[in-house]
Amino acid sequence: MSDRGSGSGPGNGPGSTSGKGLGGAPGGAPGRAPGSTSGRVSEWMRRRVVPVVLLVVAAFLAGGSGPVPGPGGAAIEAGVLAGVRARWGDGLDVVRGERSLVAGQDAPPGLLADLARRADTAGRRVGGVLGGDVRAVVLVPASAREAAALAGVASVDGLAAVADRGRVIVVPEHFARLTPVGRDVVLAHELTHVAAGTDGLPVWLYEGFADYVAYRDAGLPVEVAAAELAAEVRAGRTPSDLPDGADFVPGADAGRLARAYQEAWLVCRFVAARWGEKSLVRLYRDAQTYGAGRALASLGLSAGTLTRLWRAYVRDRLA
Repeated sequence: MSDRGSGSGPGNGPGSTSGKGLGGAPGGAPGRAPGSTSGRVSEWMRRRVVPVVLLVVAAFLAGGSGPVPGPGGAAIEAGVLAGVRARWGDGLDVVRGERSLVAGQDAPPGLLADLARRADTAGRRVGGVLGGDVRAVVLVPASAREAAALAGVASVDGLAAVADRGRVIVVPEHFARLTPVGRDVVLAHELTHVAAGTDGLPVWLYEGFADYVAYRDAGLPVEVAAAELAAEVRAGRTPSDLPDGADFVPGADAGRLARAYQEAWLVCRFVAARWGEKSLVRLYRDAQTYGAGRALASLGLSAGTLTRLWRAYVRDRLA
């Protein structure tokens, strides 16, 4: 077992990388190679949202306003390392980022260091919105079969990673298919779920808020990140209602699932644009405490009024 730093630091930290676009191309879509068609955007989105969960990250907040899962960062890290050390033995390798821990099984050091930098970036993005120190713990087994065994499930087919008992378990074969921006967006999205909590919230709010945080600093134009929804709007089919739980159930219509995430994202993006990011965070927290209806009322909104204003915003941004 070896234990190394991730190499993050001034001039080599997460913010200094070129991961705002695919293959170093600034502004590129997460799933689009240079010169490819927009269909690759849909392909990336399907890889991200068709599974029930792609990537959930163990997180802990110190000094923030959100919940603090588990007994604390040091205890979580120690418990995770003890478990994988017993299973992987000498194959265990560890890289520590500024706010992350990544443990791999016979994994290339460069991969672990890259994941640590990305987890650091995700923590900064989430903490930048929520406040506090957000940390991540990530496991990288040698294969999808080992990932499934760690998670205690029969199969991880189609998943980039799974969450299990306060750990992130990356499925290396599938996670590798994501583009650099795609990895960053997925990581920040799911880290937001864990750091902010989702209990008692409507799905449009917790999925939309997670994508708001994930896309906030991703450098992607709205019409690129919401490509499927943009196509519908330009065809004259603006969504009529806020997406609900049924819209997020994986099924045959991958396009509908992608649009549901995009619709939810634009609800939260609209709230932040109209009332400010702090008001969006307060809406989220108030909804957890008092319910979504009362939280909306604090902004002078009802669900119907929000829906009407959001539909106009969607048409304005995507038509």
